Amino acid sequence: MTWSKFDRMLKRTAALITVLLLSTAGTASAREPLVVGGTLASVSEAPWAVVLTNTAATRESKRWCGGVLVAANKVLTAAHCAGERVASYGVIQGRADLTDHSLGRFSAVSKVWVHPAYSTATNRNDFAVLTLKKPMTGVPVLRLETNPKADRRGAVPTVYGWGDTADTGPDDTLQKLAVPDLGDATCLGIKGYAENGYTAAANICAGYMDGTGDACQGDSGGPLVLNGRLLGIVSWGRGCAEPQYPGVYAEIAPVAKTLVEQVR
Repeated sequence: MTWSKFDRMLKRTAALITVLLLSTAGTASAREPLVVGGTLASVSEAPWAVVLTNTAATRESKRWCGGVLVAANKVLTAAHCAGERVASYGVIQGRADLTDHSLGRFSAVSKVWVHPAYSTATNRNDFAVLTLKKPMTGVPVLRLETNPKADRRGAVPTVYGWGDTADTGPDDTLQKLAVPDLGDATCLGIKGYAENGYTAAANICAGYMDGTGDACQGDSGGPLVLNGRLLGIVSWGRGCAEPQYPGVYAEIAPVAKTLVEQVR
């Protein structure tokens, strides 16, 4: 597989965006997207996990990206998920199976804030905050991690998402996967990662070097959780569950103060 900035930046976002952009890159892989090694999760164990929908999505569910409820009316997601019209977005909470419309809550989005230092060249500061028109009162929210030392080799956070599965599990269904924190040195030592934006100051390197498991398309912006706090969000990587290429997550602690200002 050849490297391209589109493999790096958009592999975890909505399939529609990925297809459109990869078609212009000329160097993208034809490998199908998949989530490997996950298990079914319930909304009761992750009530703060939400689905970001968009009217431009081709899937019947309109699934676009993942997100996390950080206040009754605020959802944190990835900046690379937030480039469409504000009115085109919606947020679903409490629906593990997106085909079951009898469950969960839905809210339209009234405002989208993208981190002012977000870079499409390096994918740093890959954060966006959505303001909901209808606050999801009574739903537990996830606290932001403020300690940079929480990103440490050997920790085992869990990532949640509704992303594609390629028959490793049901599509459009909430799944979880424990992804060991491999430490910054691991990703910095991988050819292409540092050159394409990985930095110890802003990212978390987590997953399996043997390709056992990974987040992928449709999971962008979803929560990476450790000890009841939001450690990071799904951001980028090369391929999906490719051996020797773990996932890259946008780290919360370095930008926690900026994010807190947006979710008050």
